[in-house]
Amino acid sequence: MSTQVNTVSAKMAPVSASEKMAAVNKKFRRTGLSTGAISGLTYGIYTVLVMVAGYYEPLVSAAGLLAGPYVCSGLNDLFAGVWLTIYNAKSGRLREMGRSLNTFPGKMIVIGSLLGGPIANGAYLIGLSMAGAYAIPISAMCALFGAVFARIFLNQKITKRVMAGMLVCVAGAIIINWSKPEGSSNFTLGIIFAFVAAICWGLEGVFSAYGGAMIDTDVAINLRQLISGVVDLFVILPIVGGMGLLSGTLFAGIPVIWLVFSGLSAAVSYLCWYKSNSTVGCAVGMSLNVTYAFWGVFFCILFLGQAVTPTIVTGSIVIVAGAILVTMNPLDLFKKGE
Repeated sequence: MSTQVNTVSAKMAPVSASEKMAAVNKKFRRTGLSTGAISGLTYGIYTVLVMVAGYYEPLVSAAGLLAGPYVCSGLNDLFAGVWLTIYNAKSGRLREMGRSLNTFPGKMIVIGSLLGGPIANGAYLIGLSMAGAYAIPISAMCALFGAVFARIFLNQKITKRVMAGMLVCVAGAIIINWSKPEGSSNFTLGIIFAFVAAICWGLEGVFSAYGGAMIDTDVAINLRQLISGVVDLFVILPIVGGMGLLSGTLFAGIPVIWLVFSGLSAAVSYLCWYKSNSTVGCAVGMSLNVTYAFWGVFFCILFLGQAVTPTIVTGSIVIVAGAILVTMNPLDLFKKGE
């Protein structure tokens, strides 16, 4: 009888504060890891969807290097901004967008938006159009450049682990460029544009880290996508002579449908990435996000007929591993949060 009483008493004993905190931390970590993984997956999906849109007329036969990619980039980011505006409207954050723009952190978000949207995303899509899936893992080197710029502008030290990760990323880039695929006359130029995307995304990380620390991240992402889309479509496109291509794409219909869904994938990716950053930290969040390099290449092979070569497979794996090493100690993924 006494044994039964003791058992019942043990079950009814109140849970300690430390046990509750441990449970909360475990839930936070699980949420952060899952959303970080989703951010990488959905950005890989975005990459494939926006490439598919470029296969349709009038985009596929667009003249010049810039018009087609910037039509895709602008419409994608604008649609992503619309999806995010709907999300923020339902969450009651719509008024915060105008207020945030009038603050200094808001202006930092604007600068980051210009670097990461019109410059980086445009360069990324140009790289994809020239080098195909080979450009994807090169762009994932943004983690490397982010660490370099954090050292320059934020005075964050580069540790031996980060330096090792940088060297691994460089090795992966060398592997990918070791042999040029047949029929790709602009392959090297496409890889250069992918490097430009990585550099500018690294810079965007510095500005968005500052602005996002003081502004609601959902609002910051919304502003980022809207600003990027508007600048692409109404500033850059007229300069490169792409307004006719834009109107032709809108009337064509089918490529727009693909871009609506690519915009949704991009919106989900950014939301999940920032959610992951806020729960498990930027290092782990970025490490999970850059897995888009793997997913992008995998989906291109699976759905777009990208040739499977030893260089693209090996180089992609090496760069993802290097990016993870730059942003965090991989062993931290297996540690329980305190």
